[in-house]
Amino acid sequence: MAAAGRPKTARPAWQHARTAEPAVQVTFLGTSSGVPTRSRNVSAVALRLPQRAELWLFDCGEGTQHQFLRSDLRVSQLRRIFVTHMHGDHVLGLPGLMASLGLAGSCPGLDLYGPDPLRDYLEGVMRTTSTRISYPLRTHRVRDAAHSGALLLDDDDITVRTAPLTHRVPAFAYRVDRKPRPGRFDVAKAKELGIPPGPIYADLKAGRSVTLDDGRVIRGEALCGPPRPGCSLVYCTDTVFSEAAVELARGADLLIHESTFSHGEAAMAIARQHSTSTMAAQTALEAGVGRLVLTHLSPRYLPGNPMTPDDLLAEARAIFPATIIAKDFLSLDVQPGEGDPETEPDGGPETASLGGSGP
Repeated sequence: MAAAGRPKTARPAWQHARTAEPAVQVTFLGTSSGVPTRSRNVSAVALRLPQRAELWLFDCGEGTQHQFLRSDLRVSQLRRIFVTHMHGDHVLGLPGLMASLGLAGSCPGLDLYGPDPLRDYLEGVMRTTSTRISYPLRTHRVRDAAHSGALLLDDDDITVRTAPLTHRVPAFAYRVDRKPRPGRFDVAKAKELGIPPGPIYADLKAGRSVTLDDGRVIRGEALCGPPRPGCSLVYCTDTVFSEAAVELARGADLLIHESTFSHGEAAMAIARQHSTSTMAAQTALEAGVGRLVLTHLSPRYLPGNPMTPDDLLAEARAIFPATIIAKDFLSLDVQPGEGDPETEPDGGPETASLGGSGP
């Protein structure tokens, strides 16, 4: 049972059938655009990495640290923050979150990635508020990697790439890829060959050859199944429809894409350089992704208004059926092959697709 004051994480019913393999997990901490509403905070998405006590954060709108407190996530595990652009609903939560990490005294260091002004913004706020950061803080400009196509980050078993978007200020999308993992080690076959359990199994599982005490040479690859593909996800906001976003998202298992406006307000979306539900769906379709999650919804689509999130969902599904709409505290496990038919969510309204609701 969730702790008092913390909403139970909503998880689609179709995810319970997934494999027990540790998964990359996405949790939405803010899904509104511009300003918060009673049920949606402004932009922030947390990424929980498998087999690591580590979190990454994408954008950090005002109040994000409060959202952490209301979730099952541990902010002490935060190691990297990726900022898409410098509009306030994506960055105003950074100073408070960083200050709290410093006061906690347990942060080993933080890496921040984003547009060129990010470092000056943070240094200015910290200086003028006399805020002391007691842990190593490293900022990385992403512009060069975005325009050259170079890897932004190669972190053990995960890589990150970025691409420029089309918005009123410089904005960048991010793609996270988990590298392929070795195939499953056949323990039963190893025992049949008389290989004693112990550290030698780790070498064999890694595909290395080992020499036994009796002189036999055992090739690890002969005891392992085929390599297991890694999963991939793309976070894309803020932007109008962008070919660069399509290319970055090509073949990804999960695309998280802004859907600020409905299709009927496409002219406003283009003028403000935001996406409609149908632009997001078209991006997903052209990129051949497994699933699409719509986020960054305008507050004008509150339930009870002429247009609601369910209407945006219907517009997107008309183009790309494997679509859901994010709500705050929705959590998704991302596995390779997200487009498998057996995991398709049903075609009902938003609440049925999510299997639950936020606060």
